[in-house]
Amino acid sequence: MTTNRPALRAFAIWLLAMLAGAAIVYHSRFAADMSFFLPAKPTAEQQVLVDQIKEGVVSRLLMVGITGGDSSQRARVSRALRQQLAADRQFVSVQNGETASIAAERDVLLKYRYLLSPAVEPARFTVDGLRTAIADSVDRLTSPAAMLLKPYLTSDPTGELYALLSRLDAGAQPESREGVWSSRDGERAMLLIQTRALGSDTDGQLAAIQTIERAFAEAARGENADGLSLQLSGPGRFAVQARATIQGDVTRLSLISTLAIVAVLFAVYRSLRLMTLGLLPVLSGALAGVVAVSLVHGTVFGITVGFGSALIGEAVDYSIYYFVQSGRLGAAGWRERFWPTVRLGVLTSIFGFGALLFSGFPGLSQLGLYSLAGVFTAALVTRYLLPPLAGDTHRLPDLSPFGRRLEHAIAQLAALRLPALLLTVASLGYLASERGELWHPNISLLSTVTAAEAEVDARLRADLAAPDSRYLVVVHGRDREAALQAAEQAGSALDALVAEGVIGGYDSPARFLPSLATQATRQASLPDTAMLRQRLAEAQADSPLAAGKLTPFIEAVQAARDGPPLTRAGLEGSALALVVDSLLIERPQGWSVLLPLRPAGAGAALEIPSGRVREALAGRDALFIDMKGEFDTLYASYMQEAMQLSLAGLLAIVLLLGATLRSLRRLGAVMLPLVAAVVVIAGLHALGQSLHLLHLVGMLLIVAVGSNYALFFDRLAHAEQPEPATLASMAVANLTTAIGFGTLALSKVPVLNAVGVTVGPGAILALLLSAIFVRGRRHGQ
Repeated sequence: MTTNRPALRAFAIWLLAMLAGAAIVYHSRFAADMSFFLPAKPTAEQQVLVDQIKEGVVSRLLMVGITGGDSSQRARVSRALRQQLAADRQFVSVQNGETASIAAERDVLLKYRYLLSPAVEPARFTVDGLRTAIADSVDRLTSPAAMLLKPYLTSDPTGELYALLSRLDAGAQPESREGVWSSRDGERAMLLIQTRALGSDTDGQLAAIQTIERAFAEAARGENADGLSLQLSGPGRFAVQARATIQGDVTRLSLISTLAIVAVLFAVYRSLRLMTLGLLPVLSGALAGVVAVSLVHGTVFGITVGFGSALIGEAVDYSIYYFVQSGRLGAAGWRERFWPTVRLGVLTSIFGFGALLFSGFPGLSQLGLYSLAGVFTAALVTRYLLPPLAGDTHRLPDLSPFGRRLEHAIAQLAALRLPALLLTVASLGYLASERGELWHPNISLLSTVTAAEAEVDARLRADLAAPDSRYLVVVHGRDREAALQAAEQAGSALDALVAEGVIGGYDSPARFLPSLATQATRQASLPDTAMLRQRLAEAQADSPLAAGKLTPFIEAVQAARDGPPLTRAGLEGSALALVVDSLLIERPQGWSVLLPLRPAGAGAALEIPSGRVREALAGRDALFIDMKGEFDTLYASYMQEAMQLSLAGLLAIVLLLGATLRSLRRLGAVMLPLVAAVVVIAGLHALGQSLHLLHLVGMLLIVAVGSNYALFFDRLAHAEQPEPATLASMAVANLTTAIGFGTLALSKVPVLNAVGVTVGPGAILALLLSAIFVRGRRHGQ
């Protein structure tokens, strides 16, 4: 019983730590969305970008297309679908081009038309102003808008409602067939839906999408339209699909990686007990990584967990080294002869991963912290838990014959030193010649959206003329009133740009909720009842629309003149409330107003001249933002920072190895295969595709992981006699590492795929080059 006390004590401490970690993980928050890519400390421009992604009005848009059948069937299903969804509180706006779909907005605009219309000014209500405005309204009775305008002619003869309705969507309008929106080719009925759930609320977006799909199925059955199908796209759809893809890949690849590594371990150990013990460092490292990220960052990204599954391959290396190398030496002999080398390899991995901790990119920072905590914990468990649990003696199949065959093969590899050097130099030359095009310039390669999904989105967006809010003007105010006044001042500058054709238009909450000062000015422009009646009589003296028929108009003007101003509460129940709330946002420091701009003309490729906009807004304390430009700038800053951190990590590894090896010759021999592996892998990637941020991270991981092999070969180069067991342990460890990271190459998530296709083959190449350059020195000598 006495002999088991160290093992029981070590196991009890480990078990308590695992239980505590499990409790923390149970209460941790996991996110499988694309917030992985958002900055931790954004600038003012980046904060707007983050806000738009998470809660902007565009992030709530879902575009729907109904295909198949004939135009009549599609129109009937479109009406039935709009009717069902409009009654559901998950949606604040469901539009399909029907007049009824804007009834609530029409009623609000009609009631407050004289406080909302920018045409309301003193000149509008002079005799000449009334004559002209009323004549224009009469002329419109012969236009397609006659059905909408005729009921309001006597109460709104100056056409304020028509002007306001026209401004609901001043941009390009979708085609209309059978009374509902249609695609340009007439093959799809179109709907534009705004969800109540924020763009960052992936669960809410999923529920909304499922509701739309169910409602469509019911509408199609109800209209006996079996041949119809639904197309749906938008930021919410992409967020839901991204989460599902990440969750599915993490689960699937973790299972594949674990089963493959377990199979390798069982084939080597031929012992269920040793195989189980060999997985303890893996389980401990994985749990420690999640705990560390949760405690430091609060939220654990799904991509981080997926990346962590690849660390199974490296974390299990330490137990392989222990069991294979200590078979004949015992625990004490292994600690004396091999632990210093393993410890140095662990430290190089920690130094490499630790460089990522300083990244302002939360995704990289989490990857670094997870890796650091996981590797460190796995090494500690191997050093202090496995020896007492496994006992001083454990039987393994004799791997010496395998090790001796490796020794013979490595002796032959020494002849490849010159070809390997030439390949490295050629790869380096290629990278240098392509340095201008080597790195992909924007973040698009990291998106989980497929080409087919992007094509459907572009087609639906073009048919609906849906906004993308690439260009924004942002103004601020200490309170709501000050913010609205600032928006109106910026709007006057933007109106001039619209008149010049520099921009196609813009949206502003002040259109539907003017500042109190502006409303008071418009109220002051309205004449009293007696004066208005007199001017109407003179203006309409020779008109078929006699002044005596315009009593409802006179009463409406008087009600607006004497009534209270429009407030946010007056918009409740209409989509105008969502528009205002989406563009007028309360912040801890005050209020912000977003003014989305539209390019002049049609087409997604059109751009707005940033210089002209900034020049027009000069002196108005307004911020102009190109969202695509901000994304590109953000990604470029990530790339620059990642390069600097990677170089810092590499330098830290070099200094660590230099201080430990105390020999420039040995240091050069250890670093040469690592650098060569990175250069060759980078060259191979560049031949097929542009490199991006996660390829760079993968290269840093090649150095961190490969340093273990180079150090063991350095040790063998100075050994007095061959060590077949060491070679065998390195081969098995390399296989598990290649499986752990290489499995990620099967991922559909570009972030995980890039790490997999870089580190998987890179680890194997690092082992081979270490055998060629480091171990080859011994045979050369």
